[in-house]
Amino acid sequence: MALGVDSNDSDRPFKRRRVEVTEVLSGSETQSEPDSPTTGLTLLPEAHRNDRESQSALSTDQKQSLTSLGRPITPPQGRMNAQGQAASLDSSSVSQTKPPEHKRKQGIQSNQSTMHSSPFQLTRIRDLAAPNNVDTVGIKDILGDPLIKECWQFNYLFDIDFLMSAFDEDVRNLVQVKVVHGSWKKEDPRRIYLLEAAKQYPNIQLITAYMPEPFGTHHSKMMILIRHDGYAQVVIHTANIVPPDWTNMCQAVWRSPLLPLVSFEDSNQKTSTIEEFGSGDRFKFDLLAYLRAYGKAKTGSITDQLKDYDFSSIRAALIASTPCKQKISLDDLEEPMWGWPSLRRLLRTIPSTQVAKDERAHIIVQISSIATLGQTDKWLAGSFLSALSSTSASTASAKNPKVSIIFPTADEIRRSLDGYQSGTSIHMRLQSAAQAKQLSYMRPMFCHWAGDGAQQASATPATDKREAGRRRAAPHIKTYIRFTDSSMTSIDWAMVTSANLSTQAWGAAANVSGEVRICSWEIGVVVWPGLWAEDGNAEQVDMVPVFKQDTPVVQKVRETALNGDSTNDQPIARTVMGLRMPYDLPLVPYGDDDLPWCATSNYTEPDWMGHIYGGFHNS
Repeated sequence: MALGVDSNDSDRPFKRRRVEVTEVLSGSETQSEPDSPTTGLTLLPEAHRNDRESQSALSTDQKQSLTSLGRPITPPQGRMNAQGQAASLDSSSVSQTKPPEHKRKQGIQSNQSTMHSSPFQLTRIRDLAAPNNVDTVGIKDILGDPLIKECWQFNYLFDIDFLMSAFDEDVRNLVQVKVVHGSWKKEDPRRIYLLEAAKQYPNIQLITAYMPEPFGTHHSKMMILIRHDGYAQVVIHTANIVPPDWTNMCQAVWRSPLLPLVSFEDSNQKTSTIEEFGSGDRFKFDLLAYLRAYGKAKTGSITDQLKDYDFSSIRAALIASTPCKQKISLDDLEEPMWGWPSLRRLLRTIPSTQVAKDERAHIIVQISSIATLGQTDKWLAGSFLSALSSTSASTASAKNPKVSIIFPTADEIRRSLDGYQSGTSIHMRLQSAAQAKQLSYMRPMFCHWAGDGAQQASATPATDKREAGRRRAAPHIKTYIRFTDSSMTSIDWAMVTSANLSTQAWGAAANVSGEVRICSWEIGVVVWPGLWAEDGNAEQVDMVPVFKQDTPVVQKVRETALNGDSTNDQPIARTVMGLRMPYDLPLVPYGDDDLPWCATSNYTEPDWMGHIYGGFHNS
């Protein structure tokens, strides 16, 4: 079992903690450790169980785990050499055919528009019914392919047995697994656990990331898969490699297309487009720069391998952080940038949709942890939100969007599928005077995760609610989305990342020398409508929020006078990208008495399972 909790944005070095979660149903109090697999599984009285079971009905398909079909797996042979013998099976000798087909819906023609499924997927929630799990993905869907021969796992927390169980059982002991983590202290319980657990699997190699900053963490969440059929794949997501993150917590996944080896012809003829953000070449440039930051001894082998793959099918931009001090250089595109300066450099190249004079864009920040940011909003407004508001548009209104921050309350944690236990992965401190001042300037931006408590029930008419189906799944996901206007029916750009709201993750404010200090490792991807434009006509592409599925429903596409005739009532031809939403719209702002969940506080009101919460305690 993995040790510790995901408190990456803590203001002091990580210490082993325990959480008191006390059962109060039976009259006798018992305590359970947060790392116990039985935590939060106390049975309710019969009436409560019946209500719970009605919410958690699962389809037969969901109950079946993704396991081997019980047949021997033989990787495909390599090319035949001149003597008619099979060549050795390595990346350079594999004969590539077209990539294996994905089951996701792509390019559906409807009413003169092409509907594309969301580039982001949500993870499957074990205890939600089938209608809330359409188009979702589990860890076995990613790792269960028997053609995977090498897997690089970058993350913060690991359960090694859980990780290995996700591979196809016939090749589980053959896949070369590299686990990149940040537990460098010899006495760190997580390091001790990893060393002991890895002994059971000879095909696992542990790699400790360079961690020069005492307050930094290795928080990136990425998989790189090298396959026997000559393809590679990059997966960027928000979940730790531990069971709770892949069962009942809301998470997101971005998966690249299967990337082929660069052909001999392409290697000689292709022109690099690293100056074009969102292109496959630029993504590859930034990913290799990120991997090089670990050092050649740690990630040199995967860096060298990825040089031989063709990234041209990728439509996304990579935004990452590495521990460093860097000068801001927004104009030098051949210089890798990290943290919020990298985000500013990218977003100032992305256009924002023109809106009416009385409208403005709306950026929604949705995270699972908020660090101590200071008693004033100097960093939040002056550095981070300033970067987040960047756009290629020149109008003042485009550069001054409304900003909301989604963060759960204690009531929403209590009513989540795992109750208080899920709150051990969600962090904001409220106890000190400085933290109280931070809350005062952030409160006007705060909105609910679920927004369906007793006090919020009448805030939004039911007919206006667009439901994502994730209210009861506590959020470990991190998303940053710029909506075109207050209607929140169209999107200018969207990001999924490991980075929460902290100076450690995004970088501190620039010092007098113009340097930005970053403490942690983070990684994410940004997408925007123009990446799917035909012939460079970005105005013919919409990105729209979609709910409970990945593909937009049949609908008339938003008409715009910028693109010609709008005098008739016929939809114009365009491309429509879906963006899978993890939360309901419209948002529900905090009320006067609402407070964000605080994992270091005590909560005596029982959660739905009858537990009270005793907070973190050093052990």
